[in-house]
Amino acid sequence: MALLQNIWWYLVLIGVMILVHELGHYWAARYFDVKIETFSFGFGPRLFGFRRGETDFRFSLILFGGYVKMAGEQPGEEQSDPRALTSKPRWQRMIVAFAGPAINIVLAVALLAGLFMVHYEKFPNPNSPVIGYLAPDGAAAKAGIKLGDKVVQIEDIPDPTWEQIAIKGAISPGQPLNVWIVRGGERLRMVITPHAEEKQGIGNAGWAQESEIEVAGVLKGMEGERKGLLRGDVLVSVNGQALRSISRLNEIENETAGAPLDLVYARKGQEQRVTVKPVKREEGPGGPRWMIGLSLQPRVEVTTLALPEAMRESVRQNIQNTQLIVKSLKGIVQRKMSAKSLQGPIGIAQMSGEAAREGPIPYFGLMAAVSLNLAIFNLLPIPILDGGVMLMLFVEMLMRRDLDMRVKETVVKVGFVFLMFVVVFVIYNDIAKIFPPG
Repeated sequence: MALLQNIWWYLVLIGVMILVHELGHYWAARYFDVKIETFSFGFGPRLFGFRRGETDFRFSLILFGGYVKMAGEQPGEEQSDPRALTSKPRWQRMIVAFAGPAINIVLAVALLAGLFMVHYEKFPNPNSPVIGYLAPDGAAAKAGIKLGDKVVQIEDIPDPTWEQIAIKGAISPGQPLNVWIVRGGERLRMVITPHAEEKQGIGNAGWAQESEIEVAGVLKGMEGERKGLLRGDVLVSVNGQALRSISRLNEIENETAGAPLDLVYARKGQEQRVTVKPVKREEGPGGPRWMIGLSLQPRVEVTTLALPEAMRESVRQNIQNTQLIVKSLKGIVQRKMSAKSLQGPIGIAQMSGEAAREGPIPYFGLMAAVSLNLAIFNLLPIPILDGGVMLMLFVEMLMRRDLDMRVKETVVKVGFVFLMFVVVFVIYNDIAKIFPPG
């Protein structure tokens, strides 16, 4: 059932992305009076559709994208039609190519702004976070970081949020990071080198922010549900140990190996005590582990933002996410990050199903993230992608003449082969994450 849900919600998500992206090209082409022959969901043979005017709107066999076919678009096609794409000035063709990614960016901003108007999560202590957890053999512990240290700067980012710290660590596997902390009123400089996670290919410094831990969900049939724990409960302590991070609870569950745990939690400001007995789950991405059946998250304050503030926060977060994507791609090209961090269609399908099962807010948040990623990917200077088309048009504008037709055809073929290689790699990468070798 979960597999079918993943496929369905992936098709919904990718369908919206295709529709929006191709509508950008379609509207721009219509504005410049370019003849549009086909608007297709998917590639390959036509399954069904309808014709409106001169355009065939259709669904095709391979639902892994879509395209808008314009007259004169492909190298070697008849160019005499004044409404052919190649008959239009290069600056107009540049706008037509850019319109697809541009509308994906607009969609990402609009989706987040709409979400923030109904559900905006704010951390109670966002800046200069205090360290609440250290992995025993993690990079942060080895560098001399201690519980209670307050991070006041990482590299060139003063007074960072934990989100900025986590991103910096994730995109810097194996790279030394300068970190300044305050301990006992004294400012100290540390150098942390995040370890590279073998499975995901991202950096992990082995630390977490001190925060209150809130129950985000309760798994049916597990000990947490049987003992009456509810979404929104705040976990205070386990076996007399104060809880300041999710990772610490997971460690205690595994250290006690199924022994009963004395759990204190707060509900509506009132502390309550209960004894829970973890059970061992064999399956899962992290392998066998003990658990009481709670989905946890750092406690956040949920509020709403007015439209102007929601737009500003959406733009800020999309800019930050764009910088993260670009830095990640740069790290992969420079071989400072592993390409395992890339997500393919199988990975996105899993995330789509999980987000949909959690509710509309996580799902639309994922949709915004995918829309932004799609825009940036299409702007890469790779032949047959929008960025590659724009690059060739820019070169022709500098040369003040068309590139040789054989050169164009060769570039398109090379671009197609490269793109197919990327598709095969990310699908293999997704499968390897689900079924790791050995």
